[in-house]
Amino acid sequence: MRHISRIVAILGILVPAALAAQHGTPGPARPAVTPAKEASQFDFLIGQWELVVLPKVNSLAAKIHGAPQLLGTWKAWRTLDGFGVEDELRIMDRSGNPSALGEMLRVYSATDRQWIVTGVDAYRGRASSAKGDWQNGAMVIIGQGVDEEGKSYQLRSRFLDITQTAFTFQQDRSSDGGKTWDDALLKITAKRVAAAAPR
Repeated sequence: MRHISRIVAILGILVPAALAAQHGTPGPARPAVTPAKEASQFDFLIGQWELVVLPKVNSLAAKIHGAPQLLGTWKAWRTLDGFGVEDELRIMDRSGNPSALGEMLRVYSATDRQWIVTGVDAYRGRASSAKGDWQNGAMVIIGQGVDEEGKSYQLRSRFLDITQTAFTFQQDRSSDGGKTWDDALLKITAKRVAAAAPR
């Protein structure tokens, strides 16, 4: 019985829209079926990259012995008929021990005039969402998070110094809603190793 009521509810939405379209009365706007030109803004990321990853040094031991240098790979390809980019980020230590594995889906929303980014942290079993756009020559993505103590923070991810063969990625954190930032908690330098990446 619940299935029948769901079908009736769905038909109640679809049939009036179809009738309106048949009789020339305006119905809901049709979705865009071709990507906006801004959907190419993340094309710089497409391909395969080798990474050097530098987390910010906070502990006394790390300040004495230096920041641990991590390595990684970043692979990206176009998806969703050109509306977006999908990418995979892997970070490991110098011995190859895994540290992070993330998958992101970046889709440009012509309606909102910004990028919608959904990410999954595979090792920690977390998902997040963020929004972004071009600001002063950099792609800037702003999202929200919660630390180990349950405190909320804002995370700013920036793609900087973008060329055909390299870019810099930097993450900053704010605990006061973006008034002040703890800069470069994570900094990545990326060098292109291939124009296309295997999935």
